[in-house]
Amino acid sequence: MSAPQNHQPDAGSGPSRAPFAIGLASFTSSFDRFAVSPLLVFLAVDLGASLAQTVAVAGVYFLAYGFTQPLWGMLSDRFGRLRVMRLALAGAALAGVGSALAPGLGMLILLRGLTGALFGGIIPTSITFIGDTVPNHHRQSALADNMAAVAVGTALATAVAGVVGSTLGWRVMFALPVVLALACLLALRWVAEPERPGGQGLWRSLVESLSNRWMLAIIALALLEGAVVLGLLTLLAPALQETGLDAATAGLAVAAYGAATLVASRLVRPLARRWPAHRLIALGGLGMVAGYAAVALQVSVGTVVFAAAGLGWTWALMHTALQSWATVVLPQLRGTAVSLFAAALFAGSSVGALVAGPLADDGRWTLLFGVTAAVAGLVAVLSFVARRAYHVHHGQ
Repeated sequence: MSAPQNHQPDAGSGPSRAPFAIGLASFTSSFDRFAVSPLLVFLAVDLGASLAQTVAVAGVYFLAYGFTQPLWGMLSDRFGRLRVMRLALAGAALAGVGSALAPGLGMLILLRGLTGALFGGIIPTSITFIGDTVPNHHRQSALADNMAAVAVGTALATAVAGVVGSTLGWRVMFALPVVLALACLLALRWVAEPERPGGQGLWRSLVESLSNRWMLAIIALALLEGAVVLGLLTLLAPALQETGLDAATAGLAVAAYGAATLVASRLVRPLARRWPAHRLIALGGLGMVAGYAAVALQVSVGTVVFAAAGLGWTWALMHTALQSWATVVLPQLRGTAVSLFAAALFAGSSVGALVAGPLADDGRWTLLFGVTAAVAGLVAVLSFVARRAYHVHHGQ
């Protein structure tokens, strides 16, 4: 492999996109993560377990995926982005093989948890790699491209898992990400490790990151964004099902989220050339406010499609702007900063779903989505103000 190039991403030189292998790795991580849920019924039937028991396969995976991300970020700051990504991919491939061959539910839960912990290191590391190598004025566009790869992985996994599970079996579906992970490892052979500041101790990296007021602001905003966007997104389909619609149609309506993310991500590059990040946050924030306001007025196929599409719009514009901000606030600890951002996002999604749960159980959708629209507006305003303040103080 050739020697690493001397990247100066914030000086204006460098690539405008990440290498294909980085996007492929993000796609693979997303594909594995979202392939779990559609297989739960097949697992219950084949392993002689209840659906409540097999839900642990997904639950343990998601917990491990989210809560190991700060560790991966600190490791990438200390040992290098590609070294950590290769380690995570190789380990995930081995754990994936074990998952496909698991003899019983207990072993499967353990192996899926391990797989989630390993695949959890991919997307934050890919974001950090983009922060290391892509100049700041191209970075949000490159992050939007990476987000598109994640969205394709999400949509494809959801569509393919049910078909493969019902025809070839869940073991084959768990084996597919193994093949993709091996392909990623091969493709990464031609990618050079970016230069980074000298690594420091893991504890010191964490303390220094959490001592920065801008980093704390980003973490707080990620927590709120995760709650409003990801946490409440999961309740759109149940709200539609309560009107008498079947689960398949409700799922297709919410799939507008992935389609909108893909379309909107193509707009980020031209918009980012004209507007600063805080304006993109404002534009992106309108999507979630309008979407939740629509379903607060009436829950129907049309309003749910509109809301899901609005959240996809928000994800492509507002989320990538916040994500890009996380790559610049602590360049010497970029891996740690990005992984803390990601962990806060996942934690927020869990908190949002838990807080909204009682209102959803009572079917009080108007109140739930009305309050969410108001909170979404507050999150958009706070994100706009904080990002603009950083731009004024630091010129970035």
